[in-house]
Amino acid sequence: MKQIKYIHPDAVSSGEIRAIRKKLNLTQAAFAEFVCVSKKTVERWEYGKENVSGPIVTLISLLGEYPELERKMRVPEKTLPLRLWYMFQNQVCTVIDVDERMRRVKIFNFTSDLLKRAFGKEEEPSYERYEAFLESRCFPAGRDKMKLQLEHLGLPFYDPILIIEKTQGRVAGDFFWVRIER
Repeated sequence: MKQIKYIHPDAVSSGEIRAIRKKLNLTQAAFAEFVCVSKKTVERWEYGKENVSGPIVTLISLLGEYPELERKMRVPEKTLPLRLWYMFQNQVCTVIDVDERMRRVKIFNFTSDLLKRAFGKEEEPSYERYEAFLESRCFPAGRDKMKLQLEHLGLPFYDPILIIEKTQGRVAGDFFWVRIER
């Protein structure tokens, strides 16, 4: 007899999948995007006669108990002109929206690990703190032979955003990086 290690069903029915999707108020296309499958797969799950097994079973169990997980994982609409994605390997840690002209910064943390957040425990960083964060993802402005480094990057002057666009803000010895979206 197989030893049971986790408490969740072996399979879910089409009705259970449809009920969870509707509870989350998602279309089939949006649900498909959320669970990383095609819309056609969601249609097959919902209209099929056989129970569905696989990783979706665990996710459906979790969403049934904690429907707020979908909302917590949803990337908010971009409302400011510049968006930075602060990443640890392939994990989104913090999304930083910025209006440079108005000097406004809004952040969204997607991890509870303070060491992986762009601003640690700070939830509303100032524009000055944002500028310091940018500089921390670049080589120092006073670096020896900085002009050679800038020339190597094809940049005319030291600008942290331009440097991060070229280097993804990668710093030797860590696994963090930054993707810029304009």
